[in-house]
Amino acid sequence: MAMSAFDALCEKILNRQAIVGVVGLGYVGLPFAVEKAKVGFHVIGIEQNPKRAEKVNRGENYIKDVSDTELRDLVQEGFIEAVVGFERVKEADIVVICVPTPLSKNLTPDLSYVEGVTRNLAAHLRPGQLISLESTTYPGTTDEVLRPILEETSGLRCGNDFFLAHSPERVDPGNQRYTTKNTNKIVGASDDLSRQAAILFYRETILDVVPVSSAKAAELVKVFENTFRAVNIALVNELLLLCDRLDLNVWEVLDAANTKPFGIMPFYPGPGVGGHCIPLDPHYLEWKAKEYNFETHFIALAGEINRRMPEFVREKAWRVLNRVGLAPSRSRVLILGITYKKDLDDWRESPAVDILQLLQQDGARVDYYDPYIPEIHLKGQILRSVEFTAAAIAQANLVLIATDHSQVDYGFVIYHAQAILDTRGVTRRLPDADQKVTLL
Repeated sequence: MAMSAFDALCEKILNRQAIVGVVGLGYVGLPFAVEKAKVGFHVIGIEQNPKRAEKVNRGENYIKDVSDTELRDLVQEGFIEAVVGFERVKEADIVVICVPTPLSKNLTPDLSYVEGVTRNLAAHLRPGQLISLESTTYPGTTDEVLRPILEETSGLRCGNDFFLAHSPERVDPGNQRYTTKNTNKIVGASDDLSRQAAILFYRETILDVVPVSSAKAAELVKVFENTFRAVNIALVNELLLLCDRLDLNVWEVLDAANTKPFGIMPFYPGPGVGGHCIPLDPHYLEWKAKEYNFETHFIALAGEINRRMPEFVREKAWRVLNRVGLAPSRSRVLILGITYKKDLDDWRESPAVDILQLLQQDGARVDYYDPYIPEIHLKGQILRSVEFTAAAIAQANLVLIATDHSQVDYGFVIYHAQAILDTRGVTRRLPDADQKVTLL
């Protein structure tokens, strides 16, 4: 009796003879490709940025969470290669989609990357393949968007001829403790064979796989995780705004509250939220809820509060400068940190960039220093990171700490700065901070 498409796929996975395609070799895709290659799977990365594809094929790493040596060795040994087109999709037994899911200007989902990739995959789909979507999206995307495109274009049936699952990425860039391998992996599919195949595949490299009943459930898990963080960050940001009115130190209040051994979880305020997850993902859930005539009040309010924070930082910066008689147009500001998160080379959606532009609009001369970002391109202007020197710090009327990179010597900053606005609370326990530092 001929082996079924499902049995043949499972045998290839267990023998690690399955070829794995990974679409999108960014913060999610490249670490995933490396983990699969490390245990013996041959990985074909489909990366439509030709410069990235060329780097991978030369064994040159560009993602901090990937080991330079591991990538180079895996490429040299033939376990990883990169291509720019979809012609080799037919060779792959499993294809994992790791492409961006941004929002439009109106905060509605933009699935153009996912839809485009799916159409390209559908044109090359063959029986026995497993397609897994890892991109974060609203509940229903896998079944309502991907499945119709794949079935109608290929003429194949999901759950019988090919298999389809959703396993949302849980990458925390820069996290040295939790990596692709040891972060619990959610896997959901809306038919039993697809779910079994996906679970089997992910268990080959990830320590703990957590199955859920459907692709829709898996999609909701991920957007809830990021919504949970967005709402709690908004709560402490609103507390900060209240403490500002009450003339209280929000950091003192939070530090004391977090000593309670139960019933509380530490979250801290800041200049806003950034990256590709927390500012965006909750709005996917908010948008989907409206389809069911359901208003997600917490999500909308959290987004509103978090988006207000750069404006509040701007206001507080001018309050600090006004105390020494300086107007915005006569001020020079040095922003420390332009990335959205400490010790990371990613400035997507960074509130520091919003703050920089707001201060520029007010007429201030604004420089920035970031050890991870040598230059940024903003609406036709190119800004380059200044050198971290005593002179650069001293000549600024205000040093604004927007991102708390670990390698910055904040004692050195305090010693040389005229005035400091610390949006991250990183200086609050340092000597002499009371003399020059204003906490957000």
